[in-house]
Amino acid sequence: MPGRSSTNSGSTHFISFSGVESALSSLKSFQSCISSGMDTVSSVALDLVETQTEVSSEYSMDKAMIEFAKMDRELNHYVKAVQSTINHVKEERPEKIPDLKLLVEKKFLALQDKNSDADFKDNEKFVQFKQQLKELKKQ
Repeated sequence: MPGRSSTNSGSTHFISFSGVESALSSLKSFQSCISSGMDTVSSVALDLVETQTEVSSEYSMDKAMIEFAKMDRELNHYVKAVQSTINHVKEERPEKIPDLKLLVEKKFLALQDKNSDADFKDNEKFVQFKQQLKELKKQ
């Protein structure tokens, strides 16, 4: 059973991570949904600027892009935490199966603690969005 210890020939322990790796793969595919959302927000915002719609709408689009960038960062951190935990357990091959959920949570929180408010502005799509807005306003 995935995540359980099974005994093969006495004291050898085997931990299967296939269920976790499958779930991780699904999470990674969600990143494309976040990317699509950012593309949509960017397109709407650029249309608003082109049609000279009021500035508050542009501000809302900016906030939406920031939220998508934050989701992207958080998802990346979670994926890194899970991958790091799996790799650590595979390398260490502990006698007793550790609390994987707790280990992932600790690694995730450590990554989240390093966040700054400006981090999300390094997101490629967010930067591209801001540049496109700036260029469109010049026209």
